[in-house]
Amino acid sequence: MSLKCGIVGLPNVGKSTIFNALTKANAQSANYPFCTIDPNIGVVEVPDKRLWKLAEVIRPKSVVPTYMEFVDIAGLVEGAHKGEGLGNKFLSHIRETHAIAHIVRCFDDPNIIHVKGKVDPLSDIRIIHLELILADLESLDKQLQKLEKKAKGNDKEAKKRFELGKRIFQLLEQEKKAREILPELLPEEIKLSKEFYLITFKPEIYVLNVDENSLIEGNEWTKQVIEKAKKEQTEYIILCGKIEEELSVLSKEEQKEYLQSLGVEQSGLEKMILASYRMLDLITFFTAGEQEVRAWTIKKGTNAKDAAGEIHTDISKGFIKAEVISYEDFERYGSLQKARESGKMRLEGKDYIVQDGDICYFRFNA
Repeated sequence: MSLKCGIVGLPNVGKSTIFNALTKANAQSANYPFCTIDPNIGVVEVPDKRLWKLAEVIRPKSVVPTYMEFVDIAGLVEGAHKGEGLGNKFLSHIRETHAIAHIVRCFDDPNIIHVKGKVDPLSDIRIIHLELILADLESLDKQLQKLEKKAKGNDKEAKKRFELGKRIFQLLEQEKKAREILPELLPEEIKLSKEFYLITFKPEIYVLNVDENSLIEGNEWTKQVIEKAKKEQTEYIILCGKIEEELSVLSKEEQKEYLQSLGVEQSGLEKMILASYRMLDLITFFTAGEQEVRAWTIKKGTNAKDAAGEIHTDISKGFIKAEVISYEDFERYGSLQKARESGKMRLEGKDYIVQDGDICYFRFNA
């Protein structure tokens, strides 16, 4: 399952520093081929201690983590929806992502000039949100014009889409994000709404970039953004781009020591990756054998047959049963073999809902 998270923010908020730290850290800290697809796209590992514990016990020939793509969306300035900066190009990049990591400047530094002359995170957030909303209004307006013509020709499906689109358009006109309408929609309408491909339907995480002194307790600016995030029921994390950049060139052991000296257990980038994974409602299951131990990403609520399809379509088509051991049972008994001998291996059918951490072996007809 290919996942993309777009990194957005005004110039000089630390976007590039964080993106570069993300790609460097993941390139050096794992023994797998790392690639940058494009100058502004990086493939990074989703950190998961369970995968490496499985590998430590099983000792396979290869270990394959699950990945996310982070896209550095440059050029977002006031007027981006009109093509200012590199607006049109990068707004199209955001449409291709599944989620948005919104970098918010919560630090003061006289050597890094703020585009508006002073640090004001709430104002910065509003500028970015307004640009995304205006881009959505323009896109939706074009779609509605086409739908209206079909609706007038007694196309029932087009009429249904047109009416829903008008409701969303009215919300956007009030400078509200499209996803704010979701609680009001029926399941069928939610499915239809996604077909408008609007940017502000995407889940968003606020990444509060602070100085070294504000990493633990935050500051006056982080308090403002956290209060906003809580009202919006939006995820947020606090990190220091400068520290993340320093961590990115260290070995795993050195990173661990550095984090301990700072009084934190996890790097900000790990928190950012995991929060992005969480807000997309994703879980991980594993396949494990002598040849390979591998992590796979699926949506929460995916059944065994569809999970098998993530590995190969032929496995899904010929699905018979899934042999399942929970990670908790693997950890409790110390090995897959001992978990089986203790009766913890279950045979599940195609409708079984795969759980986070399940270790699966799929039986199928070739």
